[in-house]
Amino acid sequence: MIDLFRSELLRFRHWALAYALLHLGMLGFFARVVDPLQQPDVVYLVVAAVYALSGLLLALYQMGTYRRPNTWLNLLHRPLPHWQVAVALLVAAASLLLLAIVAPLLLMLAGQATWTARVVDSRHWLLPLAAFLVTSCSYLAGVFAMLAPRRYAAAGLFGLLLLTASHAVGASALLVQLALVLWLLALVATAFQPDLTRPPVRWPGLMAVALTVQMAVYVLLASAGLGYQLLWMLQGSHPLNSTPPAGGYIEASRADGADLMAAGLVSSRVAEAPVWREQVRLAEVFTWQRQFDALPIRNELGNIAPMEFDDDARRLRWIFSHDTMRFTGMSLGDSQPAGRMGIGPAQAPFPKPPLPIGGKFLASADTVYGYDTQHRMVLPRIILPAGETLALAPSAMGEVVLVMSNRALYGYDARAFTDGDSVLAPRLRIALPAPIGDIDRVDMIELIDGYLVSFVTGLGSTDGPGSPLQAMVHVSGEGKATRVGQRALQPDFPLALRHYPWWVSPVMHDLRKLAINALAAPMPLKAQAPQPIPTSMKWLAAALLMASLLASAYWSRRQGLPRARRVAWALACAGIGVPALLAQGLIHPDSEG
Repeated sequence: MIDLFRSELLRFRHWALAYALLHLGMLGFFARVVDPLQQPDVVYLVVAAVYALSGLLLALYQMGTYRRPNTWLNLLHRPLPHWQVAVALLVAAASLLLLAIVAPLLLMLAGQATWTARVVDSRHWLLPLAAFLVTSCSYLAGVFAMLAPRRYAAAGLFGLLLLTASHAVGASALLVQLALVLWLLALVATAFQPDLTRPPVRWPGLMAVALTVQMAVYVLLASAGLGYQLLWMLQGSHPLNSTPPAGGYIEASRADGADLMAAGLVSSRVAEAPVWREQVRLAEVFTWQRQFDALPIRNELGNIAPMEFDDDARRLRWIFSHDTMRFTGMSLGDSQPAGRMGIGPAQAPFPKPPLPIGGKFLASADTVYGYDTQHRMVLPRIILPAGETLALAPSAMGEVVLVMSNRALYGYDARAFTDGDSVLAPRLRIALPAPIGDIDRVDMIELIDGYLVSFVTGLGSTDGPGSPLQAMVHVSGEGKATRVGQRALQPDFPLALRHYPWWVSPVMHDLRKLAINALAAPMPLKAQAPQPIPTSMKWLAAALLMASLLASAYWSRRQGLPRARRVAWALACAGIGVPALLAQGLIHPDSEG
């Protein structure tokens, strides 16, 4: 086994060294231009995609050369158990990835920490591990793609989608990546056998492959809805690329603010409604949409946005450190350290990581801070009630500054917010008519005796489940909010299309959600109201389950499966539906008889 391991290292040593040098050079150039550790998540995703592609190409080439029939038999006929041959090849590949991917990243981090005033936190030292796990996932998926039977060889690649879809952050994200590595390793173990055209014989291996293939089939089926919509767009009658139906959600989401608010008052029974409709046409309408889907979490691996801002008057750059929970200063003139900054004169640490939101303001999950350039300190200006999370940064509207949380819309004195330095009390509070994850837009005008606010809900219901509506709220001069109108917005897509990802396989739909949210922290800004499944969609799902069960029973006879496997696949099709049926056909070909 050691000899095979060494031969693999010697086989790829020149490529690995060349990759490592090129990688280190690119990181060095990148570090000269920008701070690589303060880039937004999209940059991290692009870099991770490059690493994943590298691991995939290594697997395709390495196993592609061994997969040829004679070469494969010669490889496995060595005086070694098959598992030792697999371990030698996989450990050699892991060693090459450590050299090509991890080593340059560690050198870059060491250089940043030693020779610059930039912030290198403990979380940043986990990035090489994350890069190695991501690359290992793609490598193992590539190995499975080369060794598994061609009918379902690509199923392992769909597991890589979990890396981008998962909501886990920080150490939890590493655990999700590690779990995916172990799962793909189990798949590779089922494929590493003399006959590369045969599905797994043992039950554990068969169940692992079956679940993987079923999820891959479900993803393809769910994506078919996008293909249907593409054809619909080409016809020119799709609601998103034509004149949307009147009274629908798409029309409301695109409407002019004045037209939208006037439409929301049509059915209002309040005596002032006709006067308000006239004022809407004359007043300036302010429109906002939710600004944040999430805010920084301590020790997350990436950044929603760069955690730094510049003080141009003092020629300083303040970079936030998750380790100290304070800002670290760096001179823009000579890049030398310039001290630390926390909250208030005592420079206290921040309870939660703050995100620069423009100007002299910062926002954490529940607090808006103002930066005092004269005294080089940060002061809290707006503190939300306990349990609420910021969804909209401070936005000016005449004499008030509006801030939206996941539960309410608040108004504060604009002059005190701009010129003062104390914590402000809200002048008005308007409870949201729906969970924040459903709020699409907020429109507001100022009246003689208060404010008129329109909320449009239904975000995500364009081609998905949801009950969109428009709610009109009047706020008196004393800050009392009263619902003065409401209208239901009609869905713009057929019922079957909006619930398609559910009825095609309810179990896989829930399993996908479970995988995406595994080890994830609570996400209050994505909370949505539960949507009931219509009875007709339940009947449709039940019909598909029954049809899949009957088709499985018929198909099992053609495949010549043993009785135990026939029963297992019948139960899977009865519970999972079409994905299980198609997986059965991909894993077990028809018998030649």
